[in-house]
Amino acid sequence: MTRTIPRRSPSVTLSPSPVRPRRAVRLGPWSVRPAPRALSVCLGLVVGGFAVAVLAISTGEFTVPVPDVLHALFGQGTPVAELIVGKLRAPRVVTGLLVGAAFGMSGAIFQSLTRNPLGSPDFIGFTAGASTGGILAVVSGGTAVHVAGGALAGCVATALLVYGLAFRRGVQGYRLVLVGIGANALLVAVNSYLLTRANINDAATAGAWLTGSLGGRGWDHAIPVGVAVAVLLPVCAYVSRPMRMIEMGDDAARAMGIDVEGVRAAAVVAGVLLCGVATAAAGPVVFVALAAPQLARRLARSPGVTMTTSALTGAVLLTAADLAGQRLFAPVQLPVGVLTAAIGGVYLALLLRKDRH
Repeated sequence: MTRTIPRRSPSVTLSPSPVRPRRAVRLGPWSVRPAPRALSVCLGLVVGGFAVAVLAISTGEFTVPVPDVLHALFGQGTPVAELIVGKLRAPRVVTGLLVGAAFGMSGAIFQSLTRNPLGSPDFIGFTAGASTGGILAVVSGGTAVHVAGGALAGCVATALLVYGLAFRRGVQGYRLVLVGIGANALLVAVNSYLLTRANINDAATAGAWLTGSLGGRGWDHAIPVGVAVAVLLPVCAYVSRPMRMIEMGDDAARAMGIDVEGVRAAAVVAGVLLCGVATAAAGPVVFVALAAPQLARRLARSPGVTMTTSALTGAVLLTAADLAGQRLFAPVQLPVGVLTAAIGGVYLALLLRKDRH
C-alpha cells in the first residue's frame, strides 16, 4: 500500500521593505529634510494661531463680526471696524504673537544648549536681569522707552555675567544652569529691595510691569519685536542643526568639524536678544519660554527641541492665555503673566513628576 505524503507548500519569508530615508531638498546653500509630522504640526499651529487672533480681535465690549474683522485687516472695512481692529485690538494681538514666538525660540535655544528642560530664561536669570533693568528705569522716572531699553540692557548684562562665570574651558550645560539659578536668586532679591526702597507710585508701576501684560500695547511695541524676530530667525535656523549635534556632546560635535564655542556663542546672543526684546515689549511673562519648546517637541514627536515649532507654540500659547485673561474673568481682566504663571506652574509640576518616574 502506497502512502501519499502531501507536499508542503514552501515557506515564504517576507522581508521587510526597506525604509527609504527622506530626501533632502537643496535650497541654495541650505539643505532641508522635510518631516511630514513636523510640517503638519506647524500648519496646525498656524491655523490655530490665526483662529485665536481673529477671535481675540472680534470679541470684547464691542463685538465685531468675523467677516468685518477680515475686511478691516485688508483695509476694506467700515471706519468703525478699522478703528477697533487696526488701532485698538490688532496691535495687542500681533504683539502677543511676536512676543510668544520670541520667548519660544529663546527657550528652545537655552534648553538645547543646556540639554535640560529647565534651562529657560526664567530659571537661569535672564528674565530676572531684564526685570532689574526695567525696575531701575521706572524708579529713575524713565518713560516707556527707557523701561524697554533698561529691560534689554539688564538682560544682556545678566547674560554676560552668567556666561562669564560659567565659562571654564568652554561652557557646559549643567554649569550654565547652576550659575544661572544662583544669579536668578540674587537678582530676585535685588528686585525686591528696589521695590521696597521706591516710592508708592513707582513701586505700583513697577509691580504692574513685573506681572507681564499686553494691555495698552500698540504698533510701537509690535514693530520692534517683529524686526528682532525677522532678523534673528535666520540666525536661529542657521545654528539649529549644529546645536542638535552639540547635544550629543562637545567631543562628538568637534569630531564632525563643528566650532562648538562659536555656535554656542551665536546661539546665546540670539537667545538673549530674543528674551530681552520680548521682555521689553510685554514685561517678564514667565513660563512661556519653559513650556513652549517642550510642548512643541511632544507635538512634533521630535527627539530634540525645534525652533520653528517652538516659536509657533509660544505664539499660540501666549495669545490664547491673553484671550483667556480678558474673557474668562470679565469684567475683570487679568494680565497675561498671571495666566502663564498658573499654566506654567502646573506644567512644571507634571514635568517633575514625569522625570521622577
